[in-house]
Amino acid sequence: MSDAADLAAGGMDEAALRRGGSVEAGPAGIEDAAGASGRIFPDKTLVVLSCLLAIAVLTIAYVAAEIILPLVLAFVLKLLLQPGMRLLERLHIPRALAALVLIVAVFSVIVGLGAAVAGPASAWAEKLPAGLPRLEERLQFLSRPIKTLQAFLHQIDGGAGGSADLGLTETLFRGTQHFAGGFFETILILFFLLVSGDTFLRRFVEVLPRFSDKRQVVALSQQVEENISAYLVTITVMNAAVGIATGIAMWACGLGDPVLWGVLAFLLNFVPIMGPVFGIVLFFFAGLLTMDGFWPALMPAGLYLGIHLVEGEMITPMLLARRFTLNPVLVIISLIFWFWMWGAPGAILAVPLLAVAKIICDGIRPLNAIGHFLEG
Repeated sequence: MSDAADLAAGGMDEAALRRGGSVEAGPAGIEDAAGASGRIFPDKTLVVLSCLLAIAVLTIAYVAAEIILPLVLAFVLKLLLQPGMRLLERLHIPRALAALVLIVAVFSVIVGLGAAVAGPASAWAEKLPAGLPRLEERLQFLSRPIKTLQAFLHQIDGGAGGSADLGLTETLFRGTQHFAGGFFETILILFFLLVSGDTFLRRFVEVLPRFSDKRQVVALSQQVEENISAYLVTITVMNAAVGIATGIAMWACGLGDPVLWGVLAFLLNFVPIMGPVFGIVLFFFAGLLTMDGFWPALMPAGLYLGIHLVEGEMITPMLLARRFTLNPVLVIISLIFWFWMWGAPGAILAVPLLAVAKIICDGIRPLNAIGHFLEG
């Protein structure tokens, strides 16, 4: 944090805040001012109260998802853009102008990528109906299960007909309207979060009664910001590398449209496990639609799987292991849970939210056991 020297009430300097140790990314954490009690498990009353608080927060997050989701997304994007804000501040650019420049730059890239893939995506959408007979011929061994599933879905549907088409159109319109509203709210909150800087943390520290509490809150906030920011930047850079490698591989194997496949690989890699699995299926069907022979059609999916294994099992874990590791089973559970809560945005936010929870538990001694449980 750039101006941590002024975060404590009464103008305490940064050396005083850091005196006595920093937050460790392990079960040791920050010891209470009264001294370590040596207890391994947290107090039962604290556990019960923490569980009740967590249930209340999750209930509010589910009921008020239209309000809470943009807030959480803006907070995560703020952590992602924080290194850029610091760089622009060192160049003596005003915070408001720096925040505006970063937001415009990020979303200009998003709009540019969307425009670049719009044409190839439309071409593939037009090609799909003509390629369905070819796809069905190559997947004849799946025809019986597919027909059984179609009959089952038709019985459930009950022959809705034209009203179903109307319902689909209305659902798509509402979804687009909801996305536009959430997008604007996220941008607005993100701008003011970037401009405000450490204002909220400063006010919170000022009302804390004890110096040890002030030091602990500042240290925790610094660790959350540094670790999550490093995680998000690392993941974004690695996903971009996956996208570039995938685009080159698809061009080399003859699938074509490298920009489209590269952008899809980049976006899918933000969703752990489910994103790459969906990508493998997508590249498998794309190969079946365009390439002659069954085995050559497996090449796009095989190349994508190889790229993902190198990135996901070797490079990214090596880069992130120094900061924190997470229990893979809990990552899957978190992914499923947040996807159920908030859909695709929830799946993208699942790992950052789990990482924030682990850092906080590692930094508060009574919750160290929970942080140790979350560790990989």
